[in-house]
Amino acid sequence: GWLFWRVMACGRRSGDSKRQVILFILCVCVWQSGADTLRYSLPEEMERDSFVANIAEDLGVPLSQLAARKARVVSEGSEQLFRLSQNTGVLTVKESLDREEICPQSDTCTLAFKIFFENPLQLIRGEVEVRDVNDNSPVFPEKEMVLEIPETTSPGSRFPLESAQDKDVGMNGLQNYSLGPNPHFSLAIGTGKDGVKYVELVLQRQLDREEQGELNLLLTAIDGGSPPRSGTAQVRIVVVDANDNVPVFERETYEVRLAENSPLEQLVVRVAAADPDDGSYGKVRYVFTQTSERSRQLFQLNPTTGEIRVAGNLDFEEAKTHKMVVKATDGGELSAHCKVQVEVLDANDNAPEIALTSLTASIPEDAPPRTVVALFSVRDRDSGDNGRTECSIDGDLPFSLTPTFDNYYELRTNAALDREKTAEYNITITATDWGRMRLSSRESIFVQISDVNDNPPEFTQEVYTMSVTENNSPMLRIGSMKATDADAGKNARVNYALVRQEGKEQPEVSVSPENGDVYVLRPLDYEKVRAFEVTVRAADGGSPPLSAQAVLRVIVRDENDNAPVLLHPPADSSAAGELVPRWAPAGYLVAKVVAVDADAGQNAWLSYELAKATEPGLFRVGLHSGEVRMARAVTERDAARQRLIVLVRDRGQPPRSATATLAVALVDGFSEAHLRVSEEAPAADPDEPLTLYLIASLVCVSALFLATAVAAVVVKVRRARRSETETLPTFPTTATESTAGSLPRSYVYDVCFAAGTVNSEFRFLRPLLPCFPAGLPPGPGEQRSSVCSQDAANLGGEGG
Repeated sequence: GWLFWRVMACGRRSGDSKRQVILFILCVCVWQSGADTLRYSLPEEMERDSFVANIAEDLGVPLSQLAARKARVVSEGSEQLFRLSQNTGVLTVKESLDREEICPQSDTCTLAFKIFFENPLQLIRGEVEVRDVNDNSPVFPEKEMVLEIPETTSPGSRFPLESAQDKDVGMNGLQNYSLGPNPHFSLAIGTGKDGVKYVELVLQRQLDREEQGELNLLLTAIDGGSPPRSGTAQVRIVVVDANDNVPVFERETYEVRLAENSPLEQLVVRVAAADPDDGSYGKVRYVFTQTSERSRQLFQLNPTTGEIRVAGNLDFEEAKTHKMVVKATDGGELSAHCKVQVEVLDANDNAPEIALTSLTASIPEDAPPRTVVALFSVRDRDSGDNGRTECSIDGDLPFSLTPTFDNYYELRTNAALDREKTAEYNITITATDWGRMRLSSRESIFVQISDVNDNPPEFTQEVYTMSVTENNSPMLRIGSMKATDADAGKNARVNYALVRQEGKEQPEVSVSPENGDVYVLRPLDYEKVRAFEVTVRAADGGSPPLSAQAVLRVIVRDENDNAPVLLHPPADSSAAGELVPRWAPAGYLVAKVVAVDADAGQNAWLSYELAKATEPGLFRVGLHSGEVRMARAVTERDAARQRLIVLVRDRGQPPRSATATLAVALVDGFSEAHLRVSEEAPAADPDEPLTLYLIASLVCVSALFLATAVAAVVVKVRRARRSETETLPTFPTTATESTAGSLPRSYVYDVCFAAGTVNSEFRFLRPLLPCFPAGLPPGPGEQRSSVCSQDAANLGGEGG
């Protein structure tokens, strides 16, 4: 930073702006190449928000750049210990730091942090060493230590004492021991290979139990702080009678390798000491001595068997080795010592930790590929392959991970985005270590895709078909058109409008701009307009707007506003005359009532019923065909003239109707021989040839007359087809179609022979069909006939 401002000052004195720029670039390059790690130190137990360093001055960065580049500090681990002010550039501690809590069992305590700059992205590493202060006094595990020493112990013998524990390190840690004045013992202080001081009691003068059976000594542990701190413990010496053999361990040092997270009660090692004495002097008991409190918590020693078992959770990351001293004491209070050293093997018991540093919560759907979405780091507290990590994204998503520096990764897009397909992504990042039993952790990142107007509205149908009943009220709603837009917000707000076409009349409907409801502007008439089409446009609210079109087809439904119209018999005639022979059987066709209805559909479906008759039980009317037939045979009591009123009714709601009047004359001048030949003919007798001759003659005459009748029918049909030049009043097509099915589909002929006559009188009846006016086509499968019921009456008169 000093070099940067010196170079800039030189550039200003030189007055050359180009040189100033070159010098600035050179300064930045030099600073970037030389700035490896920022190192600071501060004593522990400093108050909250205590000053650590001025980052802006140390880096030579103007204060304005701190806020502009969003400078921030990130500590390693899950807990953030420092705070960086963007206004002053000062790095402070967030909370008071306790070195013994942060870095237990460590001589040095260094906290690593990183300072991030954006635009462009830059990382500065830093370390803060937390210096130890003398805030802990040495503490003995027990306030009183009892030693039972035989009186025969020779001078120079050494007796290990419990070491004091001091949480401070360095000069502030345990430095010396002192023993209160006494005539028998002195202290020997030594340092082990691990640098831990131990103390032993040295016998200087022979003990005599009879002279003094017990001694009380004051042991003091002193650290090297300024001012020094100390801790004391009482050493009680019990002089016992002679025991000439001490326990002997099999080995002086037991070395064991044990995996971390070993289950509780797992056997670590079994120490064994032998004592050749008999009785109580030969029984050995085992206890820990000169062992830290943490090791006592993690391991359990069986005082009888010497088995050491796991009593707590071993953690390689907390301590890699544990050293313990086991004392074996016999019944005569003679003791021996051995060392137990447990090496903790690392197990893959720590999953990787993902720490999110920067995140862009929303990106537009037209963002180009390789757009940075998030920055995060991965840390695994294990060692070796157990601490190596790799990251991946779950699922097939348009994102990828790019390693940057240290264990940092960038989350980037790797394909074009489409909000309409996926409006948001829940990205799951999986960090996996390389351990044998691989552990992993996951972090979910929620990214929302903002909308761009890239989709036009879409109608749910290309053609909408709606119907309205004629004679409707003005501004009647008949339905709704719906268009959806896959975009969001104002880009998805759809407005509807009719497309005006030049040269066409004003449409009969209107469309609501907001919801697409369709309204009929004025009453419609089915008989004038049966259907029409308009085009509707739907446009969104984007800029520029996008639109789509659909066709609206309106079908006018018929209303039952037309009554049936009679074609036969004509409505203006008082009564139509029909002739029926008295011998006519049940089902005999008397006449057919034909009517049409200008409406359509169900409103034009006609039904026929006999409303009134001189003899109600003599006739019946086909419900759908309109055919009037004999319901039973004629009796002598039936009147010769019958008057029928047929009611024609449509199926509209409410129904409309018309009536037809028929006059039927019952005549008995027709022969019934053809009906009775098969019934009255006597059985053939081979002895009577005259009967055979009569039968043969009758068959020949019948065949001759039948051929004549067929020829007459053919001639009549041909003449009727040539005379089809007259015109009829025009009726709606639907009405004609609706009644076409009710017309008769065959001709009916009667050939009669008068019984008892030589010439066998022959009469021909024309087909009993309604008269089709010229221009009205017959129904499917029917033959055209111009014979009217009046002709039938005349024929009846002529035939007598």
